[in-house]
Amino acid sequence: MSTLSLRGVTVNFPFPPYDCQKDYMNKVLECLQRKVNGVLESPTGTGKTLCLLCATLAWREHFKDTISARKIAERLHGEQMFPNTPLSSWGTAATDGETPTYYTDVPKIIYASRTHSQLAQVINELKNTSYRPKVCVLGSREQLCINQEVMRQESNHVKVHMCRNKVSTRSCLYYNNVEEKSTDRDLVNSILDVEDLVKFGNKQRVCPYYLSRSLKQQADIVFMPYNYLLDPKSRRAHNIELNGAVVIFDEAHNVEKTCEESTSFDLTPYDLASAISAVDRLLVEQAKEASHGDSEDYNIESLSSDLKIDITTIAKIKQILLDLEAAIDSYDVPGDKGLTKPGIFIYELLERAHLTYSSKTAVQEALEQITGHLAGQAGIFLNTGGLDKLANIIQLVFCGEPSDTDRQQQMQTNTAHFKVHIHKDTSSQRKKQSTDVWASSSSKKQGNILSYWCFSPGFSMQDLVNQGVRCIILTSGTLSPLSSFTSEMRIEFPVCLENGHVIERDQIFVSIIERGPDGVHLSSAFDRRFVPENMASLGNTVANLSRVVPHGLLVFFPSFPLMEKTLDFWRANGHADRIENIKPMFVEPKGKGTFTEVIDGYYNKVNDPASKGGTFFAVCRGKASEGLDFADTFGRGVIITGLPFPPRMDPRVILKMQFLDEMSRKKAPGLKYLSGQEWYRQQAFRAVNQAIGRVIRHKEDYGAIFLCDQRFKSSDARAQLPSWVRPYVRLYDGFGNVVRDASQFFRVAQKMRPVVEKKAAAESCRTVCSSDSQPSTFTSCSSSQSSVTQKAKVLDAHLPSLKRRRLNEHAGAGGMARICIEYEREAQESHRRPANLLDALERGDHHGGEDGEAAAGEEKANRLSTLSLQFDKRMDDELRGGKRKIKLVQEQKTSVSDDVTEEGKASRAKMFLAEMKKSLSQVNFDRIVQALQTYKKTDNLDVLLTETAVLTEDANTHSLLRGFYQFVRPHHKKRFDEKCQELTGQGCGYKPDHSLSKDEKKALMLQTATDRQPAVGLTSSSGTSSCSQLSTQQLNGGGRHLNQQGLRQPQTGSAPKAEVHAVFLSDVKKALGAEKSAQLFQSIHSYKKTDNYENLVTTVVSLFTERDEDFNLLVRFGVFIRPQHKKQYKEMLDALIGQSVSAAAAAAAAADVAPVSEDQENKASSSPPLRTQSKISSFFSSSQRK
Repeated sequence: MSTLSLRGVTVNFPFPPYDCQKDYMNKVLECLQRKVNGVLESPTGTGKTLCLLCATLAWREHFKDTISARKIAERLHGEQMFPNTPLSSWGTAATDGETPTYYTDVPKIIYASRTHSQLAQVINELKNTSYRPKVCVLGSREQLCINQEVMRQESNHVKVHMCRNKVSTRSCLYYNNVEEKSTDRDLVNSILDVEDLVKFGNKQRVCPYYLSRSLKQQADIVFMPYNYLLDPKSRRAHNIELNGAVVIFDEAHNVEKTCEESTSFDLTPYDLASAISAVDRLLVEQAKEASHGDSEDYNIESLSSDLKIDITTIAKIKQILLDLEAAIDSYDVPGDKGLTKPGIFIYELLERAHLTYSSKTAVQEALEQITGHLAGQAGIFLNTGGLDKLANIIQLVFCGEPSDTDRQQQMQTNTAHFKVHIHKDTSSQRKKQSTDVWASSSSKKQGNILSYWCFSPGFSMQDLVNQGVRCIILTSGTLSPLSSFTSEMRIEFPVCLENGHVIERDQIFVSIIERGPDGVHLSSAFDRRFVPENMASLGNTVANLSRVVPHGLLVFFPSFPLMEKTLDFWRANGHADRIENIKPMFVEPKGKGTFTEVIDGYYNKVNDPASKGGTFFAVCRGKASEGLDFADTFGRGVIITGLPFPPRMDPRVILKMQFLDEMSRKKAPGLKYLSGQEWYRQQAFRAVNQAIGRVIRHKEDYGAIFLCDQRFKSSDARAQLPSWVRPYVRLYDGFGNVVRDASQFFRVAQKMRPVVEKKAAAESCRTVCSSDSQPSTFTSCSSSQSSVTQKAKVLDAHLPSLKRRRLNEHAGAGGMARICIEYEREAQESHRRPANLLDALERGDHHGGEDGEAAAGEEKANRLSTLSLQFDKRMDDELRGGKRKIKLVQEQKTSVSDDVTEEGKASRAKMFLAEMKKSLSQVNFDRIVQALQTYKKTDNLDVLLTETAVLTEDANTHSLLRGFYQFVRPHHKKRFDEKCQELTGQGCGYKPDHSLSKDEKKALMLQTATDRQPAVGLTSSSGTSSCSQLSTQQLNGGGRHLNQQGLRQPQTGSAPKAEVHAVFLSDVKKALGAEKSAQLFQSIHSYKKTDNYENLVTTVVSLFTERDEDFNLLVRFGVFIRPQHKKQYKEMLDALIGQSVSAAAAAAAAADVAPVSEDQENKASSSPPLRTQSKISSFFSSSQRK
């Protein structure tokens, strides 16, 4: 427990708070002490709920302490009780100097969130603090009632009136125990959420609903969904006292919508028809009673709720209903658009039904009498919803009690933010009528709907302020831009905060994917969303990303209809099967009922150690995008499939935009309104930002965000993203680069922040420690930790941020922790890309793939980037799978990594120089660049060595010096390596063949191919050097020959390279058909001319990833990739296929031609192990020539 003092208040916090948490609590305390409203944005994962609770409860305790100090001071008549502690230090500012102050003046805290599930999470956070206030959670009868007779009723209105009836007659056993149990010590001193209350009620046989209402009186903090607070009728029903209270709205990004909806209504023909039917029933009943003059048929319940109005009043109510129905239907509504009138028109319309300020009280009382009487009757319960709705409408429209002279002004004020809209009833409501046996014939016809819509949340907010609240605090992870948010609320917010995130740059990957794997533009725009090519491209995108993202993947669609149609298309065209095969699909249901089952199924699948995770498909603004927690493995990636704009043709959306445009034109002094278009865009991005917030849930979490809509690439769109996301956004032209960088991000993240694998204990120990699956050094659980340490040492070879802050190479077991701390600190300072592995991959391409002994392997890993990647990949694979690893190696390896084109060199040089520029002063950088240009012109190595000597002065820049090795010409490489060894204590990984020129290497390769057929061997990954040989002839045979005994007879012939291509292209024609094959051949031809790798990969991936059975063709296509692009292609394959495929690629190509080509050798030279021997066998059998 950590204690800190903020603004004179002592706050107890469960752990030492981050700076952003201190800032947040400071702002909360400022609102409370100054009695002003605040709007506070803090990203999901920064612990805002915990801060909010600790700050408010600490201030409340401080407030009480101040009252105690005052009371003591009064008793002492000005003397100091504690001479060393003056009274002023007790925090008198907490009560703003108000005197006298009593304990009853201590403000109640009302904490509102959107749903009960979100409130349950808040209450769990409260349990983690040291504060133990008296707590109350308000809920509806639907959630809290445990009387089975009441709960059996379908209609909520009937439940309410039946419950009230039982309470008034004391015929509910559970209610009768409330008074006795409400003082139960266990209940009063416990922190209970809705579920806990129901459990307590069932155990003690006491009504949870009335229990929560009785607890409310004594509670220090009251939790409730915020519609209870914003809806005036709910506030009255729950008797919520707001005077002097502190009101907190958590997840406040939805407050605007709730404010508008709580003060709006839609009166349908069905509502009026059911109300008329109910009144008709009562009239018939009363007429019979009057004619018979007796009430013998009435039971005791009906007597107790007997009507206090006469039959004439009931008839008047019926006449009002009929007149109102006729008035609404009298308007000729033009087509689908409907008829819109100013808000004040509602009074004119209701007056035609004799509803005015003068008659409102009498009508309201009569409606309550009728509703209560009908609901209290035994037997069939009538639908009294229509009568209830009319009573609520009268309360809403005729609010206030103006005098005759002020009435017009009151009416203008009441309706300033409203519009009346009359439109045809085309809803599905009429389907319900057949189930209501009392529905009148009038309900069968189509009529008009009367809508009275509020377009400013300020109406409800002003109402709260008028209730005398102390202050209102709105907080959420997605409120920005704050200026427009506060302007909509129409009340002052002097305190504002836009907080940063607690995560480092290596924990988040954000990419805008403009095109799918097939090169088709991705867009959810109205004219594109249902285009088959667009849906197919999106399906390919999700399928491929599901291979890259580990564990849980969330996919958000703009709306339910779009999600349903897209999923139907994917099921029909095989995309869904591809996703299902990798990560089983779970889809958010529309209704509440099955949501829990679906989400539990997803959680279980992600937790299952035998699975690769799961995919959860949901909707922006839906339940999954709001309050659910997808921490750690449950949400490693979020895919946003489009911008969820509100439906543009929806009358309410049109009118909202018109209303805002009208208000903007008026330009009232001191008030700022958004334009309609600004509001429309903002709604979409608020929903996107809320969905994005699912991915990072705490300080150690990490994940990727994929924005799959071309509209995200505009600078305006990116500016609408959360402030903590914007610095990390990357825009990609080609899909292959996304896969490469995302897989690289997850490799590094999993290394830096390993999550405990969810495996059975015995299996886990066996997996990590098995001598089959680990280098021979690591033979016990304790020593497996050292492998992690050793891996971590190698990270600085790949990560720029580690290069600049190199740690002691010989650190002991604490090295991992030190590197992690150093890495996090550096990442916070640097805004460079977190893991630029391309330089390391390309520089290390010529270093071998042999493992050797563990100690030797560790030494090599510190300098050979390719080997260290293989080592890390193997460690990760073994931790996940724990099976014996088999690796294909070449007996004869020839390095060709220096054989790159001029374009490839230029690209690499650009990246390296950009890296160096960030690490050096401008003067030093310019001098080194000049020296490099001079060396290229004069071939004088001494000039380069002289100018680069500045890099030896600081250990942080040693790696930059070694980076120049890639630019040194072959005949200078040995000397440069020796100089590096001398100056920095570490060489550049020089090998004799590095000194060979390009032509010499080719000649050597041809000589080798002629003299000796390279054989392929199988080696255990445990580091043993012995292996038995397999000839390519046997590999062509496939199947039964694939064992560790084989022929060693070398091949003497040398088939031309063209044969490899011919056989492969023949297989492609069979698999893809003529049209797609032509497309592929065209892209290969173009690649040979332009060397444009991105265009080639875009086409290839789209063609070969449509069907899983074509993936072996994608692997074999490697023979067409030029040497400078092979590393990128290999990374993409590794990511797409979910395992390292380099060895398989070599073998697949070997299956088509006897001699192993230069390309294949290059692949095999850096081949990490495959998962199992059986997988190799199955691969060969599926890819052999038929």
